This record gives sequence, C-alpha cells and structure tokens, in this order.
Amino acid sequence: MQAPTVGFIYPGHAAEDDYPLAAAALGAQLPVVHIHGTDLHAIPELLELGGPEKLRLGAALLAPHRPDAIVWACTSGSFVYGPAGAREQVRALAEAAGVPATSTSLAFVDAVHALGLRAVAVAASYPDQVARLFVDFLADASIDVVSLSSAGIDTAAQVGALTSAHVLQLAADNDHPDAQALLIPDTAMHTMTVLPDLEATLGKPVLTANQVTIWAGLRLAGAEPAVPGLGSLFAERQTDVRR
Repeated sequence: MQAPTVGFIYPGHAAEDDYPLAAAALGAQLPVVHIHGTDLHAIPELLELGGPEKLRLGAALLAPHRPDAIVWACTSGSFVYGPAGAREQVRALAEAAGVPATSTSLAFVDAVHALGLRAVAVAASYPDQVARLFVDFLADASIDVVSLSSAGIDTAAQVGALTSAHVLQLAADNDHPDAQALLIPDTAMHTMTVLPDLEATLGKPVLTANQVTIWAGLRLAGAEPAVPGLGSLFAERQTDVRR
C-alpha cells in the first residue's frame, strides 16, 4: 500500500523535530504545521490554544498536504476540555479537515487500551493543577493512575529544552511498581530517540506524547506499522506502512 500522509497541528515550537525522525523510521509522510499562542501550562491559556478557530486554521494549513488523517498534537490542549470536550474538539476538526481526526489525549487512551493495560503511572511536566486534569481524563476511560508526578514546568519552551538525560531521569524517578506502563504526556518533550532507553530502564512499556500521537494518526489512516526503536506500542503492530 502507498505510504499514508498524516498531518499534525502542533502548538508553537518545541519538539516538532520528533516527527521527521519518526517519518524516516516509518516510511510515512508526517507533515507538521504550527499554530501559535502562549505556551504557558495554565488552564485558561490551554483552553484558548485548543479553541476551534485555531484548529480550523491548522486544518487549512495542512490542506495542501492532502492528509489521510489529522491529529491535534497537544496533550494539555485537549484533555483540559475534559473527555466530552476533547471528543467534540476532534469531531469539529474532522469536519473542518474532511478527514478523520484525533488528539494526543485521546491517543493516550487508545494506546493504553490497545496494549491491554489498566494501571499506569504518569510522569507529567506540567504544574500539578494541570496534570490532575489528565488523571481525570484517563479515569473516565477506566485507566487507573496509580502514581502521578508533576515537574511543575511552566512553559512548553522549557520542556523542549530538556535533554535525553533529563527525560530518562524523569522516568526513572517517577515510575511505580504497580504501574503496567509509564505515561509521559507532553508533545513539547523530545522522546522519540530515547524510547528504547526508557523502556530498557523501566522494564515496561513507556508511552510518550509524540509517540502516541504519531501512532494514532497512522492508525486513523489505516496503517499499524511494526518497527524497532519506537517502543512497545509500535512493536505490537503488524502492518508495515512501507508496503
């Protein structure tokens, strides 16, 4: 089959270089467009960032790429709306784009369920007030968060500056023995190159924001690739998008 094209609406600039790295590994077209607003991890700002006008703009910017599916590549800018609001957010986005749509928050839920997991730990970069909304979002999907840590980082730019060593330390410090997987929910964090080390260190699946975002977009486009180096989520898939 022809390699799919999945378009991503990415807020600002932080870790968008994760996407061409994944595209090269997957043999897929993963164009990224940017919408802009404050990068504060604060509820009013996140609600504004994920608003319908900004997402319609993102869909318009992606239209020349003729994507097979489209993803709002922002965790906090989707879960801050709550489960029903996040579903309405992607329904409106799909209507604007004319193709299936999802978001990073919904991708986390789908990824946890796809791996057959129920109990997870969350290592969040956000302030605690924001991170707890993600826990509520997961709970609505019958996912038990056995441990939550909040790094309290105020902006996406600060998260984007974290090194691989910082990410590995964040994961190692905030896993929990009762968790079947660790979730790291921020698309501003560079994680694609460190996924093998994360899982080797913890000895369990690690789901990161850009990883699940890409996986969910490919799934919407009808591809479920199995490739090495992108974590257990991609190791479980059976269909190679290069065919």
